[in-house]
Amino acid sequence: MAYSSLEACLLDLEQNGQLIRIKEEVDPYLEMASIHLRIHEQKGPAILFEKVKGSKFRAVSNIFGTLERSEFIFRKTLPQVKQLIAMKIDPMAAIKNPLKSLAALPAALNALPNKNPFKQPVVYEEINISDLPLIQHWPMDGGAFVTLPQVYTEDADKPGIGNANLGMYRIQLNGNDYILNKEIGLHYQLHRGIGVHQTKANLKGQPLKVSCFIGGPPAHSVAAVMPLPEGMSEMNFAGVLAGKRFGYTYKDGFCISTDADFVITGEVFPGENKPEGPFGDHLGYYSLQHPFPVMKVHKVYAKKNAIWAFTVVGRPPQEDTSFGELIHAMTGDAVSNEIPGLKEVHAVDAAGVHPLLLAIGSERYTPFLENKAPAELLTIANHILGTGQLSLAKFVWITAPQIKKGESLSTHDVPTFFKYMMERMDLKRDVHFYTKTTMDTLDYSGEGLNEGSKVVMAAYGDPKRTLCESVPSLISTHLDNAAFVMPGVIAINAQNNTIASVQEKLKGLGDTLLNQEGVFMLVITEDAQWMAANIQNFLWAGFTRVNPSHDIDGVDAFIEKKHWGCQGPIIFDSTIKKHHAPPVLKDEAVEKKVDAILAKYGY
Repeated sequence: MAYSSLEACLLDLEQNGQLIRIKEEVDPYLEMASIHLRIHEQKGPAILFEKVKGSKFRAVSNIFGTLERSEFIFRKTLPQVKQLIAMKIDPMAAIKNPLKSLAALPAALNALPNKNPFKQPVVYEEINISDLPLIQHWPMDGGAFVTLPQVYTEDADKPGIGNANLGMYRIQLNGNDYILNKEIGLHYQLHRGIGVHQTKANLKGQPLKVSCFIGGPPAHSVAAVMPLPEGMSEMNFAGVLAGKRFGYTYKDGFCISTDADFVITGEVFPGENKPEGPFGDHLGYYSLQHPFPVMKVHKVYAKKNAIWAFTVVGRPPQEDTSFGELIHAMTGDAVSNEIPGLKEVHAVDAAGVHPLLLAIGSERYTPFLENKAPAELLTIANHILGTGQLSLAKFVWITAPQIKKGESLSTHDVPTFFKYMMERMDLKRDVHFYTKTTMDTLDYSGEGLNEGSKVVMAAYGDPKRTLCESVPSLISTHLDNAAFVMPGVIAINAQNNTIASVQEKLKGLGDTLLNQEGVFMLVITEDAQWMAANIQNFLWAGFTRVNPSHDIDGVDAFIEKKHWGCQGPIIFDSTIKKHHAPPVLKDEAVEKKVDAILAKYGY
């Protein structure tokens, strides 16, 4: 159904048993985030906080807490969205089935933004930043943040909503050196549209006008994180998903979303930065304090009975995981169709999304040769690393499966995918490093902010080995306290082991360990038993803490004409280094207070 407001959505969820009201006054300092994390972990309902300490406004979280709830919210429009995306992928399908395509026309009309200077409920009252629910999520956070913002900017060369960008870039509301009610922090990462807009504004020597929308129809939040094809506006998509046109107007030269619950307007001036952060982020660590653009606050607006929408991020899976699942459900093959030969791609949420990307491609270059080796796969991998936010991937594991009839391989079945690749990869040939390159802003495994390395691991052909199903005795003989993680992967404790010492202990045993014992990977970690306890621990610690050029080596490794390879198992140093950001941890005193609150609600 088409929700006219955030509250209309919440009432619908409540009527269907998918919303809980917290009636007690709750502290926005850590308590609200803790309640959210507890209920989300149990796949619980959306949470409406009716009394927020220090603010007259209500707040809501966990709206998108499960894929099932997201699909329920968009149950009327999802089929049309999928159809329009499919038509974008295959225009010939629309020609072959015109009646089915005509059914999508009403949805297409909703893509047109609706400029309405008369309908402005969001400007019901002017307030200050200090009037908002100032929610701090983690103990070391630098202050309160907006975590479900829709940040709107326009192109200085082509102004207007048709070329605007709507993105979810976190906003720091207080703390650090920000002057309360006058300044807020604007954090955005690499490969974001707002960066292009700020660059153009800077070149003209003019401030970038920014509007931050909070709340409104849930489709607007989804649109802000949607990876859309070049030339498609987030506002177009928001209208289609919402089932109603994106309403907007202008006030004091700033664009206003007329359906939002809150709007913060302001300007970012060239060269004006202030320290932003720390912030407990979706990789499960804090992103540290760094200089980012400071936004001079112009006005803060709120609609009558406005509701503050927020989420909490931390070690995955969290609510933003459902965003990713919803996007995959909507887009299907859309992303892979942008890259020739790419059939499937999966940014692994358990590893923090950008650190680990799994891909299935094609291998069609040399079908006449008997020796099977990655060729087209490497072209596809390079294309991946040059495409939008896919380019932020740190690890790219890619293969072209040769599957027998009745079998299948999916990047979303992570253990099976890893097993398939580890059985086939030639570690002397198929590991390709990219050094001194850009990294995801939130990944601190590299040498500095946005700095680090990447690695492509490719596999094609017939199985070369049978992977071990337990810790081989040859490993136990040379390494203490080794633990079996998954077929081919062994964790070892860092207390008595470094990459260099492991290489020395296993020197000359590489080929035997890899191809006879079936040990593909050795992972050095602080607690081998913890890493082996479940694959989620392996995916998180194993890939978020590794800078490929610095923290990967191998048994009986070599460099031949600048190409790295190894005769035996590859080695990952997945320990926490001194320069890494600390992991997010809960405050025990707050957790005890939350125990008492949630006991009343059965959580």
